[in-house]
This record gives sequence, structure tokens and C-alpha cells, in this order.
Amino acid sequence: MSSLFPKTVTITDDTMREGLQIESPDIPVSEKLRLLDAIGDMGVKTVSIGSFAHPKWTPSMACIDEIAEQFSPKPGIRYTAAVFNKRGFDRADAYYPKIDVRGRNFGSHVELSDTFARRNYNRTQAEQIAGLDGAVANAKAGGAESGSVAIGNPFGCNFEGKYSLQQRMDLIDLMIGKWAAEGIPVKKVSFLDAMGWNMPHTVSETIEAIRDKYPQVETFHMHLHNTRGASIASCYEALKLGATEFDTSLGGMGGCPYCGNGRAAGHVPTEDLVHLCHELGIETGYNLDKVIEAAAIAEEVVGHSLWGHVSKAGANPHDDACYPNDMPFVETLQEASHFRNGPAVYEGQISPWREGDALTRASNI
Repeated sequence: MSSLFPKTVTITDDTMREGLQIESPDIPVSEKLRLLDAIGDMGVKTVSIGSFAHPKWTPSMACIDEIAEQFSPKPGIRYTAAVFNKRGFDRADAYYPKIDVRGRNFGSHVELSDTFARRNYNRTQAEQIAGLDGAVANAKAGGAESGSVAIGNPFGCNFEGKYSLQQRMDLIDLMIGKWAAEGIPVKKVSFLDAMGWNMPHTVSETIEAIRDKYPQVETFHMHLHNTRGASIASCYEALKLGATEFDTSLGGMGGCPYCGNGRAAGHVPTEDLVHLCHELGIETGYNLDKVIEAAAIAEEVVGHSLWGHVSKAGANPHDDACYPNDMPFVETLQEASHFRNGPAVYEGQISPWREGDALTRASNI
């Protein structure tokens, strides 16, 4: 296995959709707009404002039109939204060019979990497979020079159990074969792991198997829920193998109502993945300080603590950012926020530091 850390990656923060869709529908629009504004300062190039979905299924998105009308776009950012059908597309497209959902992506998606396909998409896996021919035909008619395939819940399912590498490859072979039959190369593979069954070794073995069998695949897209806490390690393994596209949310906010874990099926925290990439020398385009500020705002907006680490402890303090030797005790999360809020947060704590060399002190005791 060779290490192919990319020079740059695309990290898509999906807090406004993936994160807020499973939070309280009672969060005021004004607070959601405050969060969207902070996200726009992080260095992102594309921001989803949410999803144009039916409020029966995603009540937290019932205010999406208010957000679309009221938010102030920032220069250099493409604002988009999730749409799942023609009606959703038309609702979102009514705000064009403020919101742009017109980009065309030629791809196909099949769930490895039939149960999840039924619960989340109201379709069987067999129906998804039956739709592949039409998706590829439409792509060919649209002039596609390449395609992409997405495999849903590739590593395991809470309702069906663990999937093997052979099961993953069989489905990938089926999808890529449909594109190949029309003379269209597949250059991108996406892993959509809502169940959060990803583990570093299953991620790496799958990417390696795809790279070995399909060398024309150039891009790996990782959407890995952090249900069992393994996703940052899984992302590291993916980075080692050259993956360049990752989905995240501030503080790891998010989840899935269809997989049996709810908010516990959280996401990769944006701040943690950005920090990891920066420590590895990988460019992200993000300003980590701004990401941390946005994560703090996200906690205020949802009204509870989130699951990111860097937003609470700060980035590794290099050079002039190193902590002072005589820093007092730091115990609480509020005191730990000194890296962004200043030393006043630990005022009154005692300090374990004594002036002079430790050996000199020992000889005077």
C-alpha cells in the first residue's frame, strides 16, 4: 500500500442541511441565518442552505423558503440546496441565481442495504438497480464524457448486519458495468455511509480494491457518519490512498432518522478534519479559526454541546501559539476555551508552576 496524500482536498460542510435537518424545528430562522453567515466566513466555496423537502419528513426544513429569501449571499460563494424531486427543484430554482441547483452531475446510486433503500427512499434495492439503465441512458443523451457511482451503506447495516468486501465489489462491478456498456468511463466513486459502519481497514481495503480493478477512477468521495467514532480514522486512511472529497458538518452535527441511531449517527466534525488535513500539509481552503468560531455558534444555535474536538481544545499550538508555562489549572470546557476567549476564562485558578529549575528547587527543599 502506497501513501498518496493529496496536496489539496474538497471538504463540503453540510451543517445547514445534514446537521440541522435532525435538530429541533423550533430553532428560530434568525439563528439559522446567523449560523449560515458564520459558515460563509470559513473559506467555503459552496454552501448548501438546507433542503427543499416536505416538512412532514423533515420538519426542521419547513422554514427553508424563509432562509432562502432572507440570507445575504457572500461574494465568491455558490449557494445551493438539496432537492429530491421535481417539485423540490422548482421551489429551489425559483431563487436562481441566488441559489443555484442547476449543476448537472451524471451519476448513479444504489444502496447495498435493501432495508435502508425502502426506509429512506421508498424504493427497493431491486428498483434502484432497475433504474440504472435509465440513468446511464440519460447521461449519454446529455453528452456525459464520464460518470460516477455511489454505493449506499457499503460497510454494514443496523438492520441487515455486516457486508463483505465481495458484496461491495459486486455492486460496484454492476454499476460500473452499466456505464461501461455505453462506453462511458466511471471516474468517481462515492461512499454514502449513513449507518456509520465504516472502519479504517474496511475503507482502505475497498479503495484499494477499486483502484486495482478500475484504475480509471480518479476521485473518491467520502460521506462517512461518525456513529461509532471511527470516521476521522477512516478519513485518514482514505487520505492516505488519495481520496480528495469529504462531507462534514460543524461539531459533527447530524444524523439519520432512518437508520435507528438518530442524532447519534453524527457526522465527521468539520473542524477536526480541517485540522487533520492542515497538520498533514494538505490544503483545504478553510480558515480554521473561522471554522472554530462557526462551531461555537452552532452549539449556541442548537442549544446543546456538539461532538467536535478541535472546537473545544483548539488546534495544536505551534510556535508563538504555545501556552505559557505558568498557565493556571484548566479543568472545565469553558476554561479550555482560553485559546479563543483569552486567559480571563481561567481567572482565579491556582498555577502548578514555580519559578526556577526543578533540580534547583529540589536542592533547596
